Amino acid sequence: MTTMIEVRGLTKSFVLHTQGGARIPVFADLDLDVAAGECVCLHGPSGTGKSTLLRSLYANYKPQAGHVRIAHGGGTVDLASAEPWQVLEVRRATIGYVSQFLRVIPRVPALDIVAEPAIACGTPAEAARTAARRLLERLNIPERLWTLAPATFSGGEQQRVNVARGFVHPYPILLLDEPTASLDAANRQVVVELIREAKARGTAIVGIFHDDEVRAAVADRLFDIRACTRSAA
Repeated sequence: MTTMIEVRGLTKSFVLHTQGGARIPVFADLDLDVAAGECVCLHGPSGTGKSTLLRSLYANYKPQAGHVRIAHGGGTVDLASAEPWQVLEVRRATIGYVSQFLRVIPRVPALDIVAEPAIACGTPAEAARTAARRLLERLNIPERLWTLAPATFSGGEQQRVNVARGFVHPYPILLLDEPTASLDAANRQVVVELIREAKARGTAIVGIFHDDEVRAAVADRLFDIRACTRSAA
């Protein structure tokens, strides 16, 4: 199978400049491969570096050493050393990211927020909005809310808008940070179905799922950071 994500020797620590330069190690010499159509769930207790690894895959965090090679545009891009414009291009076309919190421009309607990533990738505006409508309906967001800004929505409604935004474009890679954390059982099941459909079309997925049932339903394998890295100290 095609490898979509190849991580080699990834090392990350944080330096607390306001605390006398104290260094907080997270992981070191970490290796990870993720294939097309595979869902890898990051596993381990709080504090082991799951979110740090996910953000490193998205180039939100720059590692001290190692490589994060992403299949993109018929070649590969190493996000650990890429120029900012390359990172933005990879995010636009190749990597979708669903965080725990919806961060959007205020006063923009939910429908436009969901459709925007597809439009940015070249989907005609009306086709993107049609896809957005289908996802919002599927995720049980009432139509009366589609023209409103999500800042007024409940936490669960905001998260469903967040999920819809992440799935509106068929990204080759998806990074999911607890996408079902604030959802009820029915909407968790919708997200499970969306993940399975993405896998079926060849999307490589890396996710954090604290819900045991969701993790069991979507994971092809677990990646325990503690077992796959040496101490970063």
